Amino acid sequence: MKKNFYLIISLVAIFFLFAACSKSSVSLKRMQQLEEGVSNPNTIDELKDAIAKYERRAMDLVTTEAQEGIWYKMLGVRYLEKQMYVRAYDSFSKAITFYPDNANLYFNKAACAGFIANSQVEKKIDDLPKDDSVDYLKTSEAAYLRALAINERYYQAMYGLGVLYVFQMKEYEKAIPYLKTFLETQTKNTDGMFALACAYYLTGSYAEAISLYDKIIELKPNEQKVKDAEKNKKLALDAQYSNR
Repeated sequence: MKKNFYLIISLVAIFFLFAACSKSSVSLKRMQQLEEGVSNPNTIDELKDAIAKYERRAMDLVTTEAQEGIWYKMLGVRYLEKQMYVRAYDSFSKAITFYPDNANLYFNKAACAGFIANSQVEKKIDDLPKDDSVDYLKTSEAAYLRALAINERYYQAMYGLGVLYVFQMKEYEKAIPYLKTFLETQTKNTDGMFALACAYYLTGSYAEAISLYDKIIELKPNEQKVKDAEKNKKLALDAQYSNR
């Protein structure tokens, strides 16, 4: 009996929902007719005039939505500058609904997701998402891959994805091709070299890691990086020797 009661309530609720939608649709049409002065056109001239008026309305709507997407993007950038990663992530996600083929938006979303995932582990920020079901590392990976699908020469996304694989997801093999491609053009980027050398070291490719550390030392980006490269090179040499 209780089951039948719930079924009746559900059917009544659905009926009222559709009735409300139908009334809203009729009201909206009446408002449009009043605003545009178009009602049941029949002649060729009336039809042409009606089409022209509704096209103008449609263009206004497109312009408004485009502007809204730009504002969400700008808002995301402002939040990102203030290291408010959760709000930046939400803003970039909303901007993507307006611009689904914008590689920059996916890159920014991926970066924010990576920061959020890191903060969930280290408890660094207060406004962490309440929904723990979202895997922000996987979300970050997917967003970087989407950015590269849109623009395969998006070097920042290559680097970001490589760093994500090496330092957060611990999937070192996956990082190597992206970081190698990144360094083919960014030939003096020592951050990329450190990330790739780390991936090589952690996959047992010690000779490749040593070669990259030598290159960093040769480039002399700054004193601290040279010291880090010399220290890491020694670790790679020791590992190479012990594995002979």
